Amino acid sequence: MTTDMLPPDPATVIASARGLVKTYGRGDTAVHALAGIDVDFERGRLTATMGPSGSGKSTLMHCMAGLDKPTDGTVTVDGEAVSSMSERRLTRLRRDRLGFVFQAFNLVPTLTALENIVLPLDIARRPVDPDHLDAVVRAVGLQDRLGHKPAELSGGQQQRVACARALVTRPAVVFADEPTGNLDSTSARDVLGFLRRSVDDLGQSVVMVTHDPVAASYADRVLFLADGRIVDELLAPTPDSVLERLGRLTRQSAPAEVV
Repeated sequence: MTTDMLPPDPATVIASARGLVKTYGRGDTAVHALAGIDVDFERGRLTATMGPSGSGKSTLMHCMAGLDKPTDGTVTVDGEAVSSMSERRLTRLRRDRLGFVFQAFNLVPTLTALENIVLPLDIARRPVDPDHLDAVVRAVGLQDRLGHKPAELSGGQQQRVACARALVTRPAVVFADEPTGNLDSTSARDVLGFLRRSVDDLGQSVVMVTHDPVAASYADRVLFLADGRIVDELLAPTPDSVLERLGRLTRQSAPAEVV
């Protein structure tokens, strides 16, 4: 694996996996989505994961977030052993300490933007911190849209509501799976800018799956997956450097030409 950095100080790690394996099916039909991954995600950083379809990037995120159980290996998030938790403890962890942003906005259509944002707090019966709520709402730039329902918002505004909802609980880490996949370029830039500011200004930790080199360029670090393994990484990415690495991986994985 090509590497640009030393292993992070354990004190800076917000989430990690060791020997992570995920296999679907058995015998000859088994699919090895993850093939023994060791990885650390740093606190207060935006990390992007990339790779071709079937490389394991979404499976890695789902296992890290407790949305899927690994076949083998361990996952730790903010000091908690996620991979060995009961379903009840996992539910509590996902509710209280993890934030999620998905390609589908997953907003409740009958609730206003504000009601959608504070919904996780309502479910957990936790009080709203008005100062933190105000900081999050200002960061997403939705001060004048809080009374609108999702159908009255653009796609980019709906995704910003989803981002604010993910942050309002002060999660240990936010997992974002293709958060700009359904957005036009302008809305995507707004959402990515917000995720970047949540790291820089709010100290948030974000792990993002993306296929877009421009989206990946907002990250501090990009991990590249292929065949269920981390095969490369890149620090301080730019769209051009991400494209170059992706092109290199494609050439390496291409079958040899028969002459």
